[in-house]
Amino acid sequence: MTAPVFLAPAAPREAGGQYVLDGAEGRHAAVAQRLQVGERLDIVDGQGTRLRAVVTELRGAELVFTVESVVREPASPLRLTLVQALAKADRDEQAVEAAVECGVDAVIPWQADRSIVQWRGERAHRARARWESRVLAATKQARRSWLPPVGGLVTSRQLAARGPSIVVLDAAATMALADVALPPSGELLVAVGPEGGVSEAELAALQAAGAQAARLGPHVMRTSTAGPVAIALLSQRLGRWN
Repeated sequence: MTAPVFLAPAAPREAGGQYVLDGAEGRHAAVAQRLQVGERLDIVDGQGTRLRAVVTELRGAELVFTVESVVREPASPLRLTLVQALAKADRDEQAVEAAVECGVDAVIPWQADRSIVQWRGERAHRARARWESRVLAATKQARRSWLPPVGGLVTSRQLAARGPSIVVLDAAATMALADVALPPSGELLVAVGPEGGVSEAELAALQAAGAQAARLGPHVMRTSTAGPVAIALLSQRLGRWN
C-alpha cells in the first residue's frame, strides 16, 4: 500500500534529519489516521517535492518524522487546466475533485451563461474555499506532490480572451477529443459547460477567438463527469499514465 500524503509547504528538503509535522496536517496524521512509530508517510510541498519519511515519535496531535529521501517530481511540459462552469447540487465541486484525482494541473471556475449558480460577494469567497478544500483532499487522496491551484472566477468574455489554448467540450462537435492536436508545452484549457451546456453565443465567441470544440464520445455526460473524463483521456495521450 502506498504511503499517505500530507501537505507541508515549508517542509525541509534534506534527507537524514528529524522534523515535526504539526498543525492541521499533524492532527490528521496522528489523531485521524493514527499513524504509529515505524509507519511510512510522504510529506509534499505542493510544488513537486516529495519527502519519503518514517514516523519516529508521537506527541499527541503531532508527530516526529525522519526524512529518508527527497524526490523532485518535475511538472509536465503541457499544463492541463480544467475550466469548470459553476453548476448546481455541488456538481462543479464533484468535477473539480475527480479531475484532480485524474491529474489536472489547475482549475478555473467559470460563470457561464447558463450557470444557475452565481458567485457574488461573501458567497463567492465561501464557494472558492470549498473548491480549494476539495482540491487539497483530492491531491492527498491521489498521493500527488503538486497541488493544483484554483484560479479566479472568469466570465465567458474573459475566457474567450485566452483564445487558441482552449478546447470546449460540446456533444454536437464534429471533432473528437482524441483528434485534438496537443501542443508540446504551455497550457491547454478544457472548458466544460454547466447543466444546460455551453450557449450558442458562448461557443461562437470562443471559436472566433481560436478555441476548438470537441466531443468526448457518443454519449452526453453530466457536467460533473465530462471534465474528469477529458482530463483522464488527455493524460493518457500525454503518457502520464504509462
